[in-house]
Amino acid sequence: MDFLLTDEQRALGEKVRAFTKERIAPYSQDSDRSGRFRDSLVTELAAAGLFALRVPEEYGGLGLDAVSTGVALEELAAGDLTACWPVLNAALVSGILAANGSAEQRERWLPPIARGDSLVAFCMTEPGHGTDAAAVELRAERRGDGWRLSGEKTSIMLGGYATHGMIFARTSDAPRARGVTAFYARLDDRYVARSTLRDLGNRSGGRATLVFDGLPVKPFDAVGGAGLGFAQGMRGFDYSRALIALMCVSVASLSLSDAVSHARHREAFDQPLGRFQGVAFPLAEHATYLHAARLLAYEALWRNDAGLDHRVEANMAKWWAPKVAVEAAHQALLTLGHYGYSEERPLAQRLRDLIGTQLADGTANATKLVVARSMLGREYAP
Repeated sequence: MDFLLTDEQRALGEKVRAFTKERIAPYSQDSDRSGRFRDSLVTELAAAGLFALRVPEEYGGLGLDAVSTGVALEELAAGDLTACWPVLNAALVSGILAANGSAEQRERWLPPIARGDSLVAFCMTEPGHGTDAAAVELRAERRGDGWRLSGEKTSIMLGGYATHGMIFARTSDAPRARGVTAFYARLDDRYVARSTLRDLGNRSGGRATLVFDGLPVKPFDAVGGAGLGFAQGMRGFDYSRALIALMCVSVASLSLSDAVSHARHREAFDQPLGRFQGVAFPLAEHATYLHAARLLAYEALWRNDAGLDHRVEANMAKWWAPKVAVEAAHQALLTLGHYGYSEERPLAQRLRDLIGTQLADGTANATKLVVARSMLGREYAP
């Protein structure tokens, strides 16, 4: 068993770390306060190659493996968790398109994603259901040789910015998932009304409600065939959930590092705070939980690269990492006391941003359900 990254993966990590230190971290708090990405962010992410991570080389991408993508997102999250969502969405959607699209679809859609010309949103959640994703209500109504999409999506990260979306719509009356098709289409503002949500965290991420009023799509825009969209999306989540876990660990580890530094240098009762077990032991516990979560996430990505079933490990990582990350970031804030509570420092923002990861791409109960069914069998599980 080898826990070492390859030379190429370490070089990638160093490159993204340097980029993050210079072009992401200095702007994180300002973006949080303004509730907007700065104008140059997407261009800079594209220039750094971060939209091209999972796009095959023949379509202008880097064609990197899953572990390498995890390395890049772990480093990027250290600068600003919210800045990771455009990169994560590009990796998720390009992976689905590469695996399920036709040669003509890949040729048309993947190069613009790799270049950053297409900023993509994953349009699945609706007002009446999030975890019950198979209950999609947005309708695809036949018009000539294509469809018109009508209905509402909500809680769509990057919905306020995205030029394109992978949109899940009901194309038939077949029950639940069997009637859902995935379309990849431009989010044309003539047919799509956007309303950006005001959130606790990830404030610059443009999470939005999208109301579709007859958005036209053609047969060419259907990914992988009618009635297959839900299964394609779920397979994508099995990969992206491990990436989110690494983003969580990265952010929480920063706050924990701040708390460790504070415990070394802050004195109370004539000795460093770290000399008190009530301060030191919780930090040791959270460091252990985060380390375990990181290894679990990388195991899931390694299994993906090896062609092995990684659903259980990815879903374990998705419920475990956000939980322990939120708890670690909270403890770090408490360790710094009134210094940590101030919005002048990044600990409060990190905690707010991390809470959002407990909802994104599947709640804890949704991911535990995948694990439970694998352990017990569907006939014995919820």
